[in-house]
Amino acid sequence: MDSPSTAAQGQDQVTATKAPGEESLAPQQQRIMGRISYLLAWFGGCVSIGTFAMGSSIVGTLNLLQACAAIAIGCLVIGVALAFNGAAGYKYGIPFMVQARSAFGFSGTRFPGLVRAVPAIVWYGFQSWIGAGALNAVSSTLFGFDNLVLFFVIFQFLQIGLSMYGFQGIKWLENIGSGFILLSLIYMFYSVINRYGAEITTNLVNIEGTWGLPFWGATMLFLGIYSTMMLNVSDYSRELKQGTGPGLLTVIYAMSILPCTLFMGLIGLMVSGATGVSDPIQVFSSAVDNTPLLVATLLFIAFAQVTTNVLNNVVPPTYILMDVFKLRFRTATVLVGLLAFCTFPWELVKDESSAGLQIFVQTYSAFLGPIFAVLVVDYFILRRRTLDIAKLYDEQGPYRGVNFAAIIASLLGAAVALSLSSVSWYASLLPAGLSYYLMMRHWSVCARFRQ
Repeated sequence: MDSPSTAAQGQDQVTATKAPGEESLAPQQQRIMGRISYLLAWFGGCVSIGTFAMGSSIVGTLNLLQACAAIAIGCLVIGVALAFNGAAGYKYGIPFMVQARSAFGFSGTRFPGLVRAVPAIVWYGFQSWIGAGALNAVSSTLFGFDNLVLFFVIFQFLQIGLSMYGFQGIKWLENIGSGFILLSLIYMFYSVINRYGAEITTNLVNIEGTWGLPFWGATMLFLGIYSTMMLNVSDYSRELKQGTGPGLLTVIYAMSILPCTLFMGLIGLMVSGATGVSDPIQVFSSAVDNTPLLVATLLFIAFAQVTTNVLNNVVPPTYILMDVFKLRFRTATVLVGLLAFCTFPWELVKDESSAGLQIFVQTYSAFLGPIFAVLVVDYFILRRRTLDIAKLYDEQGPYRGVNFAAIIASLLGAAVALSLSSVSWYASLLPAGLSYYLMMRHWSVCARFRQ
């Protein structure tokens, strides 16, 4: 992929000096994460209750072995995809919304930005409701005080406050929390097997399952949780100190995501297969008999939502609002937090909603996959890993306006993907990438974007 030593002409014209708690869309000069910090940040940021819900949604489709294989394949694909699409951000220090200008144009980036922001804000609200539910359960258990709405409001404003510290705060939050998260996941996994071992054997081990299309659909569900991050990975890779090769980067991504995805996906699958319940708060309230351990488990659930939301569901839409509306980082962060209130997360946590969440992941993946393909083709094939940074920040330059080739290719890929919804992300890549390449090569309207 890229050699990080290559510098772009004109980069010194738009360099950024990062103030504490403030972020900029300009090329990143002060990179604050080493390899270990970067791995731990991804590890702590991937404890998604959405993964739990995806595990619940495949009950009756795959057996336990097939589910493990589907998660592992999904995480491998994620690692490769993150390394590819994060290459431009890592090399040049630019965020996703700037990277996308070479393919979509200054005005055209609103399309991929909106597609990326909507699922982030929905997951933000969903996971905040789960975290608030965990805190409410702790309060009810220890003090007899039960007010979920109040805890939701408090929890959301707590996350908004933490998010305002920017990547410096994210780094320490994720690094410190990773050990607690790993130990908690191991304990939760043990508790589920200990409590529901017989039911798991009957309902998940001793069934035939399938290695056919539903299996590959399951791999897409687990990578679909992260298909949002595959799009804006440059927002994170620009913070990694230079000197890490593409192979090692792929390993860092895959190995940071695999443990959390495996634990959470299998826990969701096993508990829902044994009990039919998909609400994680109800699950662990019934699975853990010891009150101190129950409280610790519930606090883990709440803490995990903070680490995941701050990294994955706050930063991307914040940068998008900064780019589109020229807002400051902290202002945009607060606005994203307030928008999460409007996602009606209490409807998404119902037992009957797991199938709806599956459809939600398949649908937004159908739009994210084509955009990913366009960005990779643009950077690796058309630009040959070389960007003119000055032009990416020149609103009157060749990337002004909209590149309709990128929009059309993305919509074409999405149309194909929606017709094959169970594997939508996979199905979208070839039609989007190929059509974008051909239009950029042969359509005269795209001439100035070919510079």
